[in-house]
Amino acid sequence: MENTVHVDLGDRSYNVVIGPGLLDQAGTRIAPLLTRRRVVVVSDETVAALHLDTLRAGLARADIEMVALALPPGESTKGWPQFSRTVEWLLEQKVERGDIVVAFGGGVIGDLVGFAAAVLRRGVRFVQIPTSLLAQVDSSVGGKTGINAPQGKNLIGAFHQPSLVLADTAVLGTLTARDFLAGYGEVVKYGMLGDAAFFSWLEENGPLLASGDMAARVEAVTRSVQMKADIVARDETEQGDRALLNLGHTFCHALEAATGYSDRLLHGEGVAIGCALAFELSARLGLCSQEDPSRVRAHLKTMGMKTDLSDIPGDLPSAQDLVDLMGQDKKVVDGQLKFILARNIGTAFVTGEVPPEAVLGVLKDTLAK
Repeated sequence: MENTVHVDLGDRSYNVVIGPGLLDQAGTRIAPLLTRRRVVVVSDETVAALHLDTLRAGLARADIEMVALALPPGESTKGWPQFSRTVEWLLEQKVERGDIVVAFGGGVIGDLVGFAAAVLRRGVRFVQIPTSLLAQVDSSVGGKTGINAPQGKNLIGAFHQPSLVLADTAVLGTLTARDFLAGYGEVVKYGMLGDAAFFSWLEENGPLLASGDMAARVEAVTRSVQMKADIVARDETEQGDRALLNLGHTFCHALEAATGYSDRLLHGEGVAIGCALAFELSARLGLCSQEDPSRVRAHLKTMGMKTDLSDIPGDLPSAQDLVDLMGQDKKVVDGQLKFILARNIGTAFVTGEVPPEAVLGVLKDTLAK
């Protein structure tokens, strides 16, 4: 029960291997990349407590020595203090240009460690071993690395492709239900933006996926990664098609900023709410039928996910303040907000021509619920 997706980027191509038990095989998978039998691993304290011994044993089977750093868990780690700590630790470990750095954790670790690898000695290779559903289907694939700034998410970073991605689906069994569903927000996004058949498959198999069915999990991760790989191969540095992957993210990033990048709203929860809002906006602009946002919300609700601003605990800023927060987004071009909207489920497109009053109207109505 193992699949491999090839990310075709010429001399920067790599494989994403998906299936259970890959931590046990990490040594044999990584060994061909090494110039010496040693890797440095950066993880977070939660993942390290659960899985670091398994990874160490998997590497040791191939006679690979491992040293590890565990950072505090959570989105607040993804900033300058832990980034500089990581880079300095890697230098202390005498990481050379030919070595491999392993990012072992969720999206925060993957983004931060990938960025550290990108700037260390002007670029060292790294391997992604994503441990959350969100990281397996999204952030570990495609080479986007970076950290957050006080002004917004992911505003400091670089494109730096991994040399290999090992997505061990058995590790997903240790996620909390909330973290799993947050990752599912990114899975269902792929169906919404480019694959209506996948969305229908998820409507039928989503509960199976959440209950831990391994075959369903491997299938969902594979289809998500394949779609991302195809888009990244066409548009590595987000000049065009790759922006489709940001469906729901313009709303999401504003909501994350409004909640202080805290546990009040996980990234995948923000994506789910953002997708529901993007479909609502699309329907109001006459781009898709009202049935589409209803179907999106119905499926998210069936899965027990957040779909409305009222699902976020605590107070939120006004609709106008949320629109202002969107103005900090990386997708702003010449002062104009870019939105990913939909003509139907499975057909998304990028546009800068969205009337601000329409966005404001959707947010006001949703806040009033």
